[in-house]
Order: sequence, then structure tokens, then C-alpha cells
Amino acid sequence: MMMQYMKELEQEPFDPEEFVERLAWRTVADSRGEGTGHFDPVLLHETFLQAIKDLQLLQERQQKKCERLEMMCREEENGHWQQISQLQDRNKASVKMFQELDERINYVATKVIHLGDQLESVNTPRARAVEAQKLMNHFAEFLSPGPLLAEVFTDKTQIDEAADIIQKLHLIAQELPSGKFEKAKKKIATKYDEIERSLIEEFVKAHRSDDKGRMKEVATVLSHFKGYPQCVDAFIEQSQMSAFTGKDVFRDVIPLCEKNFTVMTEVFSNPDQVMAKFVLNIYHLKLQNYIVASLSDRSDTDRYLKNLYDLYSRTVKLSNDLSHFQMGNDSMYLSKLTTNIFQKYLDSYISVETKCLKEKSAAVLHKYYECKNHQKKQIQTGGFQDLRRDLQAVIGTRTNFNIAQIENYGGETFLSEEVAIALLQESKLAFRRCELLSRQSDLPGNALQIFEILLHYLMAEHLDYALELGLQSVPIPENKTQPQISFFDVLRQCNAIVHLLEKQFIGSLVPLVMSINAIVGWVKIYLQTEQKKTDFKPETDLDTLASPACLAVVQYVGSMVERIRDSLDGKNVEALMMEFGTRFHRVIYEHLQQFQYNSAGAMCAICDVNEYRKCVKEFKVPLVNTLFDTLHALCNLLLVKPENLKQVCTGDQLAGLDRSILLNFIQLRSDYKTQKLAVSLKGLAT
Repeated sequence: MMMQYMKELEQEPFDPEEFVERLAWRTVADSRGEGTGHFDPVLLHETFLQAIKDLQLLQERQQKKCERLEMMCREEENGHWQQISQLQDRNKASVKMFQELDERINYVATKVIHLGDQLESVNTPRARAVEAQKLMNHFAEFLSPGPLLAEVFTDKTQIDEAADIIQKLHLIAQELPSGKFEKAKKKIATKYDEIERSLIEEFVKAHRSDDKGRMKEVATVLSHFKGYPQCVDAFIEQSQMSAFTGKDVFRDVIPLCEKNFTVMTEVFSNPDQVMAKFVLNIYHLKLQNYIVASLSDRSDTDRYLKNLYDLYSRTVKLSNDLSHFQMGNDSMYLSKLTTNIFQKYLDSYISVETKCLKEKSAAVLHKYYECKNHQKKQIQTGGFQDLRRDLQAVIGTRTNFNIAQIENYGGETFLSEEVAIALLQESKLAFRRCELLSRQSDLPGNALQIFEILLHYLMAEHLDYALELGLQSVPIPENKTQPQISFFDVLRQCNAIVHLLEKQFIGSLVPLVMSINAIVGWVKIYLQTEQKKTDFKPETDLDTLASPACLAVVQYVGSMVERIRDSLDGKNVEALMMEFGTRFHRVIYEHLQQFQYNSAGAMCAICDVNEYRKCVKEFKVPLVNTLFDTLHALCNLLLVKPENLKQVCTGDQLAGLDRSILLNFIQLRSDYKTQKLAVSLKGLAT
């Protein structure tokens, strides 16, 4: 029965009420199974008493078992504590031994360094003496008549050693006087040139066999020679020899540069300069020859302009793609190369553009009128013509004789929306070329020249002419026959054409002539003249307010933003606000870097930037808002305590900025030197 109890007690989950119920039911079932047929409470009572005794006995057993296990756990715990104590003692002994060993190693290392210094102080003069004796022996051979017999100069496998010797002898020879050393100097110069040529040949040979290790060795040796640029030239010539075999030169440039830049970094100690010369060779030889050949024929000006636009845009894109390569410190290097190639074409661009646009516009109108079988006539306009027409109408009414010569051309309006679209399309292409090919200072004037040509041919030569013809075809007021009035058709077509012209005026011309240079230029000059140094470095604490110069600029810029939004819409206003905002930010950023700031002045600068931030929110350009938010965070560097500078620099808004930008702003603090911030920010500079 005890085992039965154990099984039931160990069930999960254990329910005591259910346990009692099962015990009672088993007792009742057993009594009925014996045949008595009735309930025996005495038997049930005895069963419960026996079960209680059994459970008490079971509890005692389990209690003893638990006590025994607890005692075993305590003994095991004590054993573990003893082991831990022993391990701690051993660890302390190990740490002490390690410290002693470290001190011993440092002592030995100090002795070794001292011994090394002593050996070096002895060995260096000895090595120099050996080197000097070696050079003197070789120099003596150059002094003696006859050919050189030293193995180092006759064995081609020792060319690296020979190059080292002849390079040093060549430097020595430069210091020797002429006269008795003249022959020796000539022999050294001859051998110098010979070894230099051999090294270049060795470099080319290694390049052809793709032996980068040998190429690097030879390039390192040649870097001490005058002919090192010839080594670079040989590399460029060999690298570009089999390139540019297709018709499209531009397509081969990027893969060629990527492939060879990897080699440059492995071979040359100055890969940036080599890459710059590599690209220079591509631009001045391959690209320039290709462009000159493509633009040599100007007989077809339309095709010439299309080629010029295509070639220039592809060259600009190529320069942008190449800009990720390191080519020295000149950020305008690729732009200068592009300008050198296209300068003569860009100088004459607008004259060619206007000539071509005039010819094509005239051809479009001539073709239209020829199709209508109409010869344009000279139309007389003005008061005399109107008087003549009125007199003819009066005479015709009173005499019943029509002497007015009114021609309605069969209802033909001599207006064509297709012609207008063709003229607008030609000018649109011209505007697009003008935007790319014009200098920034010439862009508004060039765009106006194109627009004036469009106005002349579309409005004066086509629309005004049709209007005058339409006015002359209007019947006289007192007419006995039913008048046929086609002038309303003329008005309808004029209205449609003017709408098309207005659309192009806003979409193509306005963005080109709406220059913000004047606005930004005024802001720059005004701040330079009106912003006082004491605004940002006051001698006494003042009320924290924005400076008067800032408030004047904000008021002016705000008024300009309103005028721009009233004048433009859609993508035009977005593009202009983006350009305006980025230039405005650049002016403010550079302006703030002209001053020094104490704590009160830093608060004034922050107030100024807050005003600028409120102003540019009206631009509704997220990028511009981000630029000024970052500028505000930079200004906080002027105010925070020195010990908190590093924490602010690594904050969310400044973490992505170049470290030099942060340091430039921190250097504007008046306490930069007194607080020795340069020392505390050394880690930031790296």
C-alpha cells in the first residue's frame, strides 16, 4: 500500500481532495465486493486511520531521507569551498609569480635594448665605413682608363645592386669639381643612363609577364633615379596599349582604370600620382583625339551640337565616375581636364547654337508656308490702313459698289499648332544644351538669346503674321451678304499656341535665368560688413538674443522666399529652393568660421542659427533643414564644457561628420589654448 501511496503522491499535479476521494471509493468498492451490499462506515473510518498512519510513516521516512541528503550537500559544499580557497591561494601565488616574471622580462628587455643601442652605435659607423670603402673601390675603377671589369656591372643578374652603387656614385660625382674628375664623371653618367634604361626594360619585361613582385622591386629601385617618370610612362603605355580597340572610347575607361589601379597600389609607392598621370594620358590622348575627330565636321550644325552635347555630358559623367579614385589633393583635377578638352568648343557654343536655331526655325516656317502654297506678303498696318478700310466700306455702302479688297483665303488661318510644337521642341533642345554647355555666369544671357529667337520665329513671324491676315480678312461692317468670319479660329489657335509658349517659358527658361547669386551674394557681403566681432565675443554677459545682422538677413531671405513661391510652382520651385538653401547654408557656415567665441558669444551664435533654422523651414526642403540642424549641433561645440566635448562629438547628429570639421569648430573657442583642448582631443583627430 505504501508503494501505491507513493505513486499517487508523486503525480503532477497532486490534488489532496482527489486522493481522499479515490481512497474512499476503493474502500466502499471493496466492501460491496465482499457481498455485504451496504455501506460500512466503521470500515471507512478504519481505512482512513490506517492511511493516516501510513502517510505519517511515509513522511518520517522522507524527512530522514531529506536530512541525509542535506547533510551530504553541506559536506560537498564544504569540500568545494576548501577547493576554491586552495585555488585562490594558488591564483595569488601565480599573479605574484607573473609580476615577478614581468619585472624580470622588462629588466632583461631594457638590457637588450641598451645592448642593441651599443651594438648599433658600433655597427652603424662600421657599416658606413664598409659602404664608403666599397664605393671608393668602385669609384677608383671609374677613374682608371678602360672598360669596367667589376662583376656587379657586367652581370645582368646583379642589376639591382649595380643600380644602388651607380646611383650613389652619381650623387657623389655631382659634388666633384670638373677637370681631373671630368672623365670619371662622364663614365659614371654613361653607366647611370645605361643602368636606368636596363631597369626600365626590366620593368617592362616584368609587366608583360604580369610579375608584380619584380615590378615593385624595379620601381622601388628606379624611384631614386631621375628616370623614374619614364618607368611610370612605360607602365601607362603598356597598360593602355591593347585598350580602346572598340568604337566607344568611354565604355573602356572605367574597367581599364579599375584593373590598373589595383596593380598601381601593389607596385608603386605613390599610386595616387601614377593614377593621376594614367587618367591624364587617357584624357589628353585617347579622349581628346576621339572628341576632336567627332567634332571636326561643322557643316551640319545640328549634328555638331548633338555630338557636342553628348560628348560633353559623357565626359562629365566619366569624370564623376573616376572621382572615387585617389589622384592627389586637387579636387578639381578631373574638371580641369574636361575643361581643357572642350574649352574651344564651349567658347563658340552659343554662336553656333543661335545660328542653328535660326536656320531650323526658318526652315520649319518655310516648309509650312510652302505646303500651304502661300507666299508671305508684306502687311501694312497702322492708322492709314484702318482709315482706308473704313472709307472703302462707306463708299461701298452708298454706291452699292464693293471696292474693298477683302480676302479670306478660303477660311485658312495660316496658324499651325504642329509648327508651334516643332519650334518649341527645337528651342527646348537648345535650352537643354545651353544649361550644360554654358558657363554659369553666361547661362542667363545665353538662355535669353535662345528665347528671343523663339519669340521672333514663333510670335512675330508666325503668330503675329497670322493675326494680321486674320484681321484683314474680317468683313466690312455693312455687308449685304452673310459674312464668313474665320478670325475666331485664328484666336482659338493663338490662344493654344500662347499656352504652349507659356508652359515652356516656365519650365525651360525661368530655371535658367532665375539666378540666386545676387541674393546669396548680398547675404555674404551684408554679414561681412554688419556682423561685429563683439557679437560673438562680448566683454560682458548680455541678454541672449539673435544678432541684428542675423535678423536683417532672415527678414530679407524670408521676403525672397515669398516672391519665389509666388512666381514659380511645381518642380521649378523645388529645384530653386534646394539650390538656394544649400548655397545659403554654405554662406552661413563659412561666415561663422570667421569668428572666435566665448560662452556668451556662443549663445548668441546658437540664437542666430535658430533664427536661420526657422527661416529655412519655409523652404520646405528636408535636406536644407538637415543641414541647418547639423550646423546648430556644431555650434553647441562652442558652448559645452571641455570635459563633455568628446561625448557631444560622438552624438547622433555629429557622429557621421568628418573629424576635421568638428576640430575646426572646436578651435573657434576662445578657451581652446587655455584649456589645452588640442591635447584632450587627440583621440578625436584620429
